[in-house]
Amino acid sequence: MYKGKTLCAVVPAFNEEKLLHVVVETMPDFVDHIVVIDDVSTDGTIQEASRLAAADPRVVLLRHEKNQGVGGAIASGYKWARDREIDMAVVMAGDGQMDPADLPTLCDLVAEEEVDYSKGNRLVYEEAYRMIPKVRFFGNATLSFLTKVASGYWHIADSQTGYTVISLKALKAVDWDKMYKRYGQPNDILVRLNVESMKVRDVPIRPVYNIGETSGFKARQVLWPISRLLIRMFCWRLWKKYIIRDAHPLVLFLGFGTVLLGLGFLFFLRLLYLWPTQGQMPEITLILMLFSLTAGLQSFLFGLWMDMDKNRHLR
Repeated sequence: MYKGKTLCAVVPAFNEEKLLHVVVETMPDFVDHIVVIDDVSTDGTIQEASRLAAADPRVVLLRHEKNQGVGGAIASGYKWARDREIDMAVVMAGDGQMDPADLPTLCDLVAEEEVDYSKGNRLVYEEAYRMIPKVRFFGNATLSFLTKVASGYWHIADSQTGYTVISLKALKAVDWDKMYKRYGQPNDILVRLNVESMKVRDVPIRPVYNIGETSGFKARQVLWPISRLLIRMFCWRLWKKYIIRDAHPLVLFLGFGTVLLGLGFLFFLRLLYLWPTQGQMPEITLILMLFSLTAGLQSFLFGLWMDMDKNRHLR
């Protein structure tokens, strides 16, 4: 137990036979349960997990019949913890990229009931820019900004980190069967937690790379799908939080701003078409374009500011 709270470590594992033993063997003693979720591995992960379970009674092995991605594995671990009324659940990846030394700091906020969800932030670490591969650093920074907008947690960064601790209250509030199953899981869960008015806070952690892990991250295959997910989840959050559960004028500002920005873009395309054919800039089109873009941008930004103010208490 940690500060009187039961703690479960959720360890998603797909082809992690090489480093899984490091994760389990370095797990702090205050962790009560270590739930390893095999996501249909094709190497010796099952055998390694079974060996570790025989040596450590805290280890529980769950096996997926069909590959569900890292998000699906985490959801299975969360449901296991929720159904057994575990007070807190921490995600520790099976590739050894999460330093156990950071775990107490992450747990403190949840154990003391200051927040419902604490997450690591590698981007604020002093040497992060040198330690994190450049493609991942800039990709993460881009997705972090988009996630601020989509989730409403404007104080949160490093959206892609999986090193998190969640409370039983939050475990019970979210429908884990509907959570996004792949790389967008950390982004998806933040949006869902915001809709349920859960408090979230960042905790600085040390980035861990080049320890023998095998990364499945491909920027071109990840950035666009997650960006589409964030757009969809942003619209879902506005609908659920500001229309269904509580009417709020920020939806009107965001909607009006989006329409005007779209019209401004159409006027811009019209300008590009008419200018060469007429030999001069069509003034009416130019004025309408500038008005639409200016008014649309102001309206959209004002809506975002209202959203930021509305979620300030969830820090």
